Amino acid sequence: MSGTGRIIRSEADLAEGAAWLAAREPRFAPVLETVGPLPLRLKPQGFAALVDIIVSQQVSVASADAIRARLQAAGLGDAASVRAVDEAALCAAGLSRPKARYVAALARADLDFDALAGMPDAEAEALLRTQKGIGPWTAQIYVMFALGRADGFPPGDLALQEAARHLFGLPARPSAQALAALAENWSPWRSVAARALFAYYRQLKNREGLG
Repeated sequence: MSGTGRIIRSEADLAEGAAWLAAREPRFAPVLETVGPLPLRLKPQGFAALVDIIVSQQVSVASADAIRARLQAAGLGDAASVRAVDEAALCAAGLSRPKARYVAALARADLDFDALAGMPDAEAEALLRTQKGIGPWTAQIYVMFALGRADGFPPGDLALQEAARHLFGLPARPSAQALAALAENWSPWRSVAARALFAYYRQLKNREGLG
């Protein structure tokens, strides 16, 4: 898949990226040592993975898990089953009205997920963002965790911003633009840096009660 860059497929890939990152930016070293092996968090490519990410938009992990379980229980796990029902059925399974519209539109769009997997990160993100309800964060998370791209990074994620503020002693939570600029130094392993910051944020949240 020319142009896609390095693909993360295994714990060994993550370990390689973590070692590189700790050498590139030493402030990551104690974080990586404390959090231990980073999770792969890979999702199978396709419609279900993208719906999972849409479900996760702006809700807690527990809420997202509950909605996913209800969608599965209702038999709404693939595009064909979603096309067979109306948006009210999606809402009855726990989706908000906007997300029900997004998921229904995605089911009708019939995206070529195989072609998407062969695109460079920026092109894949741009194509995803043509779909209703899919913004930068959703597209970037799909590129990271469904396509397995080693250099994917969602700078608009609030958890990553807060973790970076603490780790780098910043006076305030960085904007998406500022965090993207900071993360340029972590290329071509920005996806590993994101995993490390997510893990660090969970530690901070447990230790300091961050929201």
